[in-house]
Amino acid sequence: MAAITVTEDVITGFHVNTPPQDFLPQRDLEEGFLEFLTPLHRKFSPRRTHLAEERRMVLRDSHSGVKPVHRYPGPAVRNGWRIELPEWCQDQRNQMTGPADDAELVVKMLNSGAPGVMLDLEDSTVNQWEHQQLGAENILAALRGTLTYVDKKRDRVVGIQPGSTVIWIRPRGLHIQQAGIFDEPMSASLFDVARVAYAVDAAELRHPLCFYIPKSESAEEALWWRDLFQAIAAARGWPRDYIKCMALVESHPLAFQMEEFLYNLREHIVGLNLGRWDYMASLIDFNLTDPDWVLPDRNTIPHDVPFFQNLRTLMPEVCHKRGGLAIGGMTALYPSRADAELNERALAVLKKDKKNEAACGMDGAWTGHPDQNRIAIEQFPYPNQLQARNPHGERYPNLRPPLNGVGERTVEGTRAAVRTVIRYRNGVLNGRGASLLDGYMEDLATDRIYRLMIAQRMRHGGVVDESGKLVPHTSEFAHRLFDQELEKILGDSKYAAEGNERTFREAQQIAEAMIIREEFDPI
Repeated sequence: MAAITVTEDVITGFHVNTPPQDFLPQRDLEEGFLEFLTPLHRKFSPRRTHLAEERRMVLRDSHSGVKPVHRYPGPAVRNGWRIELPEWCQDQRNQMTGPADDAELVVKMLNSGAPGVMLDLEDSTVNQWEHQQLGAENILAALRGTLTYVDKKRDRVVGIQPGSTVIWIRPRGLHIQQAGIFDEPMSASLFDVARVAYAVDAAELRHPLCFYIPKSESAEEALWWRDLFQAIAAARGWPRDYIKCMALVESHPLAFQMEEFLYNLREHIVGLNLGRWDYMASLIDFNLTDPDWVLPDRNTIPHDVPFFQNLRTLMPEVCHKRGGLAIGGMTALYPSRADAELNERALAVLKKDKKNEAACGMDGAWTGHPDQNRIAIEQFPYPNQLQARNPHGERYPNLRPPLNGVGERTVEGTRAAVRTVIRYRNGVLNGRGASLLDGYMEDLATDRIYRLMIAQRMRHGGVVDESGKLVPHTSEFAHRLFDQELEKILGDSKYAAEGNERTFREAQQIAEAMIIREEFDPI
């Protein structure tokens, strides 16, 4: 195969969402929304640009050897402030998550009995205009309780059953921009939050409007979200603290600033979530230049690996000290109603994983399939573990412990990574932000982990094969693996339902270009 020729515009296009060419904001946006949005854009989009530059600087510093570190006691840590946890979200032992553009899944999650459901416009929803618009429409219908889907097997329309499930909305992160609304791109986070907030009627909601903040990288970013929530509340005539939120700890720098982040959002935030797959990707990214931090094959990393476990025990202590919830991560192995062996294994892995999170002090976890809900809930005390404290825990633990003895580094692991990024990116090109691949529900976080893992091995010499021989991971070697794995995919009929030859080949080109050019933003 010839060398890849993917242009800068192709990669950048994942960062920026652009409407169709015939889109006119004044005509096609909801009446009055542009006037609502304009002053918010003028105030918050420039601040978003500044924060994005701060992120780039922190990453450059880390690659130069100045790694993220704990911030030792400042006012946010010393003062005796508390978060007021509302009654309606005391129990969040399981939060189901899934793409907002899938109405059937949204209804099924809301009917699962899960204490919380997060409707996602970010990692599991493709960042394309039509998918984002459908996702926003589904969110608004779900908030009103009017969303339905057609059950073709039973020939009936299924709606949302009455319940006490808390609905969370995850907007796109600060790394993404929305084009086509103003002359210059705007913050996609702002666009998503403002669109939902403008369209809802607070009188119709069972609980205040709730957002799940993604991809934050510093406590300073919490001030951006705080000010945005309060500006929207003022514009809508709501109480200053009306909008509530949780936030994901998905970046390595933020793990050192959790208490400060909570402090800056204390009028709105009710807890933190360890988004562990994105966190793993960020951990690789911030240690990309360190030859001692080359991660093993992903599926050989134990669930209680120290770099997760140290953070898992720290997060509940930080949150509970201040009265907030601590939520654990997603178990990627998916149950299957068609494969009894896989189903049994997946639910056993889930139980073990959530039991470990509960033992660390977490108040709940994430799942992605209704069949996981009951088992997840049963592993956590009702309604939460806010009173659980760890007086002997280290307040400033090592969040970059050595990788000695952790997992395996194999050529087959590199092949698996190549195969997964091709199949995942092919899914994106076919409108799927999350894809079930070999029993694992994979979204953008998996893709990012694998792209970084391959790049690490290319930077630091490769891995040792079964015979003990070093296999250098040059760009030529990586390109050969991409060609080989693509041909295996194209030659195996079981992959035919995932896409066609054109999208698979385009997926290879895009994924390989991202790795060669070290493009690792979560896009």
